[in-house]
Amino acid sequence: MKLKMKLVAALAGSVCFATASFADGHLSLDGKKVGVAVVGTQHFWDREAFNGAVSTVESLGGTVVPVDGGRDNQVHADNHDILLAQGVDAVISILGDGAVEPKFEALSGAGIPVFTVDHQSPFGTNNTTSDNYYMGTTIGRYMADAIGGEGKVAVFNAFEGALRICGIRAGLWKYVLQDYPGIEIIQPELAEEFANAPEDARIKTLDLLSQYPEGTLDAIHVGCWDQPAIGIVQALEEAGRTDVLVTALDGGPDTLEIMAEEGSPFVANVAQQPNLIGSTAAMNVARHFAGETLLPQTFVEVLPVLGQEGAKAAYEELGYGTLD
Repeated sequence: MKLKMKLVAALAGSVCFATASFADGHLSLDGKKVGVAVVGTQHFWDREAFNGAVSTVESLGGTVVPVDGGRDNQVHADNHDILLAQGVDAVISILGDGAVEPKFEALSGAGIPVFTVDHQSPFGTNNTTSDNYYMGTTIGRYMADAIGGEGKVAVFNAFEGALRICGIRAGLWKYVLQDYPGIEIIQPELAEEFANAPEDARIKTLDLLSQYPEGTLDAIHVGCWDQPAIGIVQALEEAGRTDVLVTALDGGPDTLEIMAEEGSPFVANVAQQPNLIGSTAAMNVARHFAGETLLPQTFVEVLPVLGQEGAKAAYEELGYGTLD
Protein backbone atom coordinates (compact mmCIF):
# COMPACT_ATOMS: atom_id res chain seq x y z
CA MET A 1 0.00 0.00 0.00
CA LYS A 2 1.30 3.46 -0.89
CA LEU A 3 0.18 4.92 2.43
CA LYS A 4 1.79 2.06 4.32
CA MET A 5 5.09 2.67 2.53
CA LYS A 6 4.89 6.41 3.28
CA LEU A 7 4.21 5.71 6.94
CA VAL A 8 7.12 3.31 7.18
CA ALA A 9 9.39 5.85 5.52
CA ALA A 10 8.22 8.58 7.86
CA LEU A 11 8.82 6.40 10.88
CA ALA A 12 12.29 5.29 9.83
CA GLY A 13 14.84 6.90 12.09
CA SER A 14 12.30 7.48 14.85
CA VAL A 15 11.56 3.92 15.93
CA CYS A 16 13.33 0.68 16.69
CA PHE A 17 11.99 -2.85 16.86
CA ALA A 18 12.20 -5.10 19.92
CA THR A 19 12.13 -8.87 19.89
CA ALA A 20 11.85 -11.45 22.62
CA SER A 21 15.60 -11.68 23.20
CA PHE A 22 17.81 -9.06 24.86
CA ALA A 23 21.58 -8.79 24.87
CA ASP A 24 21.61 -6.31 27.73
CA GLY A 25 23.42 -8.06 30.57
CA HIS A 26 25.16 -4.78 31.45
CA LEU A 27 21.91 -3.01 32.26
CA SER A 28 20.86 -2.31 35.83
CA LEU A 29 18.27 -0.36 37.79
CA ASP A 30 19.98 -0.97 41.10
CA GLY A 31 19.17 1.86 43.50
CA LYS A 32 16.46 3.29 41.20
CA LYS A 33 12.83 3.76 42.22
CA VAL A 34 10.55 3.35 39.21
CA GLY A 35 6.87 4.23 39.23
CA VAL A 36 4.66 1.96 37.12
CA ALA A 37 1.25 3.49 36.42
CA VAL A 38 -1.34 1.39 34.61
CA VAL A 39 -4.80 2.54 33.52
CA GLY A 40 -6.27 -0.69 34.91
CA THR A 41 -5.62 -4.38 35.36
CA GLN A 42 -9.06 -5.80 34.54
CA HIS A 43 -8.19 -6.48 30.90
CA PHE A 44 -5.63 -9.19 30.04
CA TRP A 45 -3.55 -6.87 27.83
CA ASP A 46 -3.24 -4.14 30.47
CA ARG A 47 -2.44 -6.63 33.22
CA GLU A 48 0.21 -8.41 31.18
CA ALA A 49 1.94 -5.16 30.17
CA PHE A 50 1.94 -4.08 33.83
CA ASN A 51 3.32 -7.43 34.99
CA GLY A 52 6.03 -7.34 32.34
CA ALA A 53 7.16 -3.87 33.41
CA VAL A 54 7.10 -4.68 37.14
CA SER A 55 8.94 -7.98 36.87
CA THR A 56 11.64 -6.53 34.61
CA VAL A 57 12.28 -3.50 36.84
CA GLU A 58 12.65 -5.86 39.79
CA SER A 59 14.88 -8.27 37.86
CA LEU A 60 17.19 -5.34 37.05
CA GLY A 61 17.46 -4.48 40.75
CA GLY A 62 15.03 -1.56 40.84
CA THR A 63 12.26 -0.80 43.31
CA VAL A 64 8.75 -0.56 41.88
CA VAL A 65 6.13 1.95 43.01
CA PRO A 66 2.91 0.60 41.41
CA VAL A 67 -0.34 2.55 40.91
CA ASP A 68 -3.52 1.25 39.27
CA GLY A 69 -6.19 3.55 37.81
CA GLY A 70 -8.96 0.96 37.99
CA ARG A 71 -9.78 1.72 34.33
CA ASP A 72 -10.68 5.31 35.16
CA ASN A 73 -8.58 7.60 32.95
CA GLN A 74 -8.71 10.52 35.39
CA VAL A 75 -7.69 8.34 38.34
CA HIS A 76 -4.87 6.98 36.18
CA ALA A 77 -3.75 10.52 35.37
CA ASP A 78 -3.93 11.64 39.01
CA ASN A 79 -1.86 8.63 40.07
CA HIS A 80 1.10 10.30 38.38
CA ASP A 81 0.88 13.05 41.03
CA ILE A 82 1.48 10.33 43.63
CA LEU A 83 4.57 9.18 41.79
CA LEU A 84 5.85 12.77 41.53
CA ALA A 85 5.34 13.27 45.27
CA GLN A 86 7.18 10.06 46.05
CA GLY A 87 10.23 11.24 44.15
CA VAL A 88 10.61 8.31 41.80
CA ASP A 89 13.57 8.25 39.43
CA ALA A 90 11.48 7.37 36.37
CA VAL A 91 7.90 6.54 35.42
CA ILE A 92 6.51 3.85 33.14
CA SER A 93 2.96 4.84 32.17
CA ILE A 94 0.70 2.25 30.51
CA LEU A 95 -2.14 3.55 28.30
CA GLY A 96 -4.40 6.48 29.24
CA ASP A 97 -5.96 9.39 27.38
CA GLY A 98 -5.15 13.10 27.13
CA ALA A 99 -5.65 13.61 30.87
CA VAL A 100 -2.13 12.28 31.48
CA GLU A 101 -0.39 14.97 29.40
CA PRO A 102 -0.15 17.71 32.09
CA LYS A 103 1.04 15.03 34.52
CA PHE A 104 3.76 13.97 32.11
CA GLU A 105 4.73 17.62 31.67
CA ALA A 106 5.05 18.05 35.43
CA LEU A 107 7.16 14.90 35.78
CA SER A 108 9.40 15.90 32.91
CA GLY A 109 9.76 19.40 34.36
CA ALA A 110 10.90 17.86 37.64
CA GLY A 111 13.60 15.91 35.81
CA ILE A 112 11.77 12.58 36.00
CA PRO A 113 11.81 10.80 32.62
CA VAL A 114 8.54 9.26 31.45
CA PHE A 115 8.43 6.04 29.43
CA THR A 116 5.03 5.39 27.92
CA VAL A 117 3.30 2.25 26.69
CA ASP A 118 0.80 2.69 23.84
CA HIS A 119 0.64 6.45 24.42
CA GLN A 120 3.01 8.64 22.43
CA SER A 121 3.57 11.96 24.19
CA PRO A 122 5.71 15.04 23.55
CA PHE A 123 6.75 14.81 27.22
CA GLY A 124 7.80 11.18 27.02
CA THR A 125 11.34 9.90 26.58
CA ASN A 126 10.24 6.80 24.69
CA ASN A 127 6.99 5.02 23.78
CA THR A 128 6.87 1.23 23.52
CA THR A 129 4.06 -0.16 21.41
CA SER A 130 3.07 -2.68 18.77
CA ASP A 131 3.28 -1.74 15.10
CA ASN A 132 -0.29 -0.45 14.90
CA TYR A 133 0.15 0.47 11.25
CA TYR A 134 0.97 -3.11 10.35
CA MET A 135 -1.88 -4.39 12.55
CA GLY A 136 -4.47 -2.25 10.77
CA THR A 137 -3.34 -3.06 7.24
CA THR A 138 -2.90 -6.77 7.93
CA ILE A 139 -6.34 -7.29 9.47
CA GLY A 140 -7.87 -5.32 6.62
CA ARG A 141 -6.34 -7.64 4.03
CA TYR A 142 -7.24 -10.75 6.00
CA MET A 143 -10.87 -9.71 6.40
CA ALA A 144 -11.27 -8.64 2.78
CA ASP A 145 -9.82 -11.91 1.52
CA ALA A 146 -11.97 -13.95 3.91
CA ILE A 147 -15.19 -12.56 2.38
CA GLY A 148 -13.94 -12.76 -1.18
CA GLY A 149 -13.40 -9.04 -1.58
CA GLU A 150 -17.06 -8.06 -1.46
CA GLY A 151 -20.01 -7.83 0.87
CA LYS A 152 -21.38 -5.84 3.79
CA VAL A 153 -19.29 -5.37 6.92
CA ALA A 154 -20.26 -4.00 10.34
CA VAL A 155 -17.59 -2.54 12.62
CA PHE A 156 -17.41 -2.00 16.37
CA ASN A 157 -15.33 1.17 16.56
CA ALA A 158 -15.96 3.08 19.78
CA PHE A 159 -12.41 4.31 20.33
CA GLU A 160 -11.10 5.44 16.93
CA GLY A 161 -11.43 9.09 17.87
CA ALA A 162 -10.47 8.73 21.52
CA LEU A 163 -7.21 6.78 21.48
CA ARG A 164 -4.40 7.32 19.00
CA ILE A 165 -3.56 3.63 18.65
CA CYS A 166 -7.20 2.85 17.89
CA GLY A 167 -7.29 5.61 15.32
CA ILE A 168 -4.28 4.14 13.55
CA ARG A 169 -5.62 0.58 13.57
CA ALA A 170 -9.14 1.46 12.45
CA GLY A 171 -7.93 4.08 9.98
CA LEU A 172 -5.53 1.70 8.23
CA TRP A 173 -8.21 -1.02 8.14
CA LYS A 174 -10.52 1.40 6.36
CA TYR A 175 -7.74 2.52 4.04
CA VAL A 176 -7.08 -1.05 2.92
CA LEU A 177 -10.77 -1.56 2.21
CA GLN A 178 -10.63 1.29 -0.33
CA ASP A 179 -8.92 -1.24 -2.59
CA TYR A 180 -12.08 -3.38 -2.41
CA PRO A 181 -14.94 -1.34 -3.93
CA GLY A 182 -17.25 -4.30 -3.48
CA ILE A 183 -17.02 -4.04 0.31
CA GLU A 184 -19.49 -1.74 2.07
CA ILE A 185 -19.01 -0.64 5.69
CA ILE A 186 -22.44 -0.46 7.28
CA GLN A 187 -23.37 2.89 8.81
CA PRO A 188 -23.68 3.94 11.52
CA GLU A 189 -20.68 2.19 13.04
CA LEU A 190 -21.29 0.35 16.29
CA ALA A 191 -19.83 1.56 19.60
CA GLU A 192 -18.94 -1.03 22.20
CA GLU A 193 -18.76 -0.34 25.93
CA PHE A 194 -15.45 -1.07 27.62
CA ALA A 195 -17.07 -2.41 30.79
CA ASN A 196 -18.40 -5.91 30.19
CA ALA A 197 -17.56 -5.59 26.50
CA PRO A 198 -18.44 -9.19 25.51
CA GLU A 199 -22.02 -8.97 26.82
CA ASP A 200 -22.52 -5.48 25.44
CA ALA A 201 -21.31 -6.61 22.01
CA ARG A 202 -23.47 -9.75 22.17
CA ILE A 203 -26.64 -7.72 22.70
CA LYS A 204 -25.72 -5.20 19.99
CA THR A 205 -24.85 -7.99 17.56
CA LEU A 206 -28.21 -9.69 18.09
CA ASP A 207 -29.90 -6.38 17.30
CA LEU A 208 -27.70 -5.98 14.21
CA LEU A 209 -28.64 -9.47 12.99
CA SER A 210 -32.32 -8.64 13.32
CA GLN A 211 -31.78 -5.76 10.90
CA TYR A 212 -29.67 -7.78 8.45
CA PRO A 213 -31.23 -11.18 7.74
CA GLU A 214 -29.25 -14.14 6.48
CA GLY A 215 -27.33 -13.42 3.30
CA THR A 216 -27.19 -9.63 3.80
CA LEU A 217 -24.24 -9.39 6.24
CA ASP A 218 -20.83 -10.90 5.57
CA ALA A 219 -18.51 -9.88 8.40
CA ILE A 220 -18.18 -8.02 11.69
CA HIS A 221 -14.88 -6.40 12.63
CA VAL A 222 -13.73 -4.94 15.96
CA GLY A 223 -11.56 -1.94 15.14
CA CYS A 224 -9.14 -1.73 18.07
CA TRP A 225 -9.20 -4.81 20.31
CA ASP A 226 -10.89 -8.20 20.57
CA GLN A 227 -12.85 -8.58 23.80
CA PRO A 228 -16.10 -7.57 22.06
CA ALA A 229 -15.47 -10.40 19.58
CA ILE A 230 -16.22 -12.90 22.35
CA GLY A 231 -19.78 -11.61 22.58
CA ILE A 232 -20.09 -11.25 18.81
CA VAL A 233 -19.29 -14.93 18.32
CA GLN A 234 -21.75 -15.87 21.07
CA ALA A 235 -24.50 -13.90 19.33
CA LEU A 236 -23.75 -15.48 15.95
CA GLU A 237 -23.90 -18.95 17.46
CA GLU A 238 -27.16 -18.13 19.29
CA ALA A 239 -28.73 -16.91 16.07
CA GLY A 240 -27.35 -19.70 13.90
CA ARG A 241 -25.51 -17.13 11.79
CA THR A 242 -21.95 -18.47 11.88
CA ASP A 243 -21.67 -17.71 8.16
CA VAL A 244 -20.96 -14.13 9.27
CA LEU A 245 -17.19 -13.90 9.77
CA VAL A 246 -15.45 -12.09 12.63
CA THR A 247 -12.08 -10.33 12.75
CA ALA A 248 -10.41 -8.31 15.51
CA LEU A 249 -7.09 -7.30 17.07
CA ASP A 250 -5.04 -8.20 20.18
CA GLY A 251 -4.94 -12.00 20.18
CA GLY A 252 -5.26 -12.71 23.89
CA PRO A 253 -5.48 -16.35 24.99
CA ASP A 254 -9.27 -16.31 25.39
CA THR A 255 -9.93 -15.10 21.86
CA LEU A 256 -7.29 -17.39 20.34
CA GLU A 257 -9.07 -20.30 22.03
CA ILE A 258 -12.33 -19.28 20.31
CA MET A 259 -10.57 -18.98 16.95
CA ALA A 260 -9.11 -22.48 17.40
CA GLU A 261 -12.55 -24.10 17.75
CA GLU A 262 -13.79 -26.20 14.84
CA GLY A 263 -16.01 -24.13 12.54
CA SER A 264 -15.46 -20.87 14.45
CA PRO A 265 -16.62 -17.75 12.58
CA PHE A 266 -13.71 -15.87 14.20
CA VAL A 267 -11.25 -16.17 11.33
CA ALA A 268 -8.49 -13.56 11.72
CA ASN A 269 -6.66 -11.60 14.39
CA VAL A 270 -3.30 -9.97 15.02
CA ALA A 271 -1.75 -11.00 18.33
CA GLN A 272 0.28 -8.59 20.44
CA GLN A 273 2.88 -9.40 23.08
CA PRO A 274 1.82 -7.20 26.03
CA ASN A 275 4.17 -8.75 28.57
CA LEU A 276 7.11 -8.15 26.25
CA ILE A 277 5.92 -4.59 25.62
CA GLY A 278 5.94 -3.82 29.35
CA SER A 279 9.27 -5.55 29.78
CA THR A 280 10.76 -3.60 26.86
CA ALA A 281 9.61 -0.30 28.40
CA ALA A 282 11.43 -1.25 31.61
CA MET A 283 14.55 -2.22 29.67
CA ASN A 284 14.42 1.18 27.98
CA VAL A 285 14.41 2.85 31.40
CA ALA A 286 17.61 0.97 32.19
CA ARG A 287 19.12 1.85 28.82
CA HIS A 288 18.35 5.52 29.48
CA PHE A 289 20.13 5.47 32.82
CA ALA A 290 23.05 3.62 31.21
CA GLY A 291 23.51 6.63 28.96
CA GLU A 292 22.14 5.09 25.77
CA THR A 293 20.30 7.29 23.30
CA LEU A 294 16.75 6.06 22.76
CA LEU A 295 14.64 6.68 19.70
CA PRO A 296 11.18 8.15 20.33
CA GLN A 297 9.43 4.82 19.75
CA THR A 298 10.20 1.14 20.18
CA PHE A 299 7.97 -1.24 18.24
CA VAL A 300 7.43 -4.79 19.50
CA GLU A 301 6.65 -7.49 16.97
CA VAL A 302 3.10 -8.78 16.46
CA LEU A 303 1.88 -12.15 15.19
CA PRO A 304 -0.70 -12.24 12.38
CA VAL A 305 -3.23 -15.01 13.08
CA LEU A 306 -5.24 -16.57 10.26
CA GLY A 307 -7.77 -19.33 10.85
CA GLN A 308 -7.97 -22.25 13.24
CA GLU A 309 -4.46 -23.57 12.68
CA GLY A 310 -2.99 -20.08 12.87
CA ALA A 311 -4.68 -19.56 16.24
CA LYS A 312 -3.27 -22.81 17.59
CA ALA A 313 0.23 -21.90 16.42
CA ALA A 314 0.08 -18.38 17.87
CA TYR A 315 -1.28 -19.68 21.18
CA GLU A 316 1.72 -21.97 21.53
CA GLU A 317 4.28 -19.44 20.26
CA LEU A 318 3.06 -16.84 22.76
CA GLY A 319 3.54 -19.30 25.61
CA TYR A 320 -0.12 -19.80 26.51
CA GLY A 321 0.08 -23.58 26.17
CA THR A 322 -1.11 -26.04 23.55
CA LEU A 323 -4.56 -26.28 21.96
CA ASP A 324 -5.73 -29.64 20.66
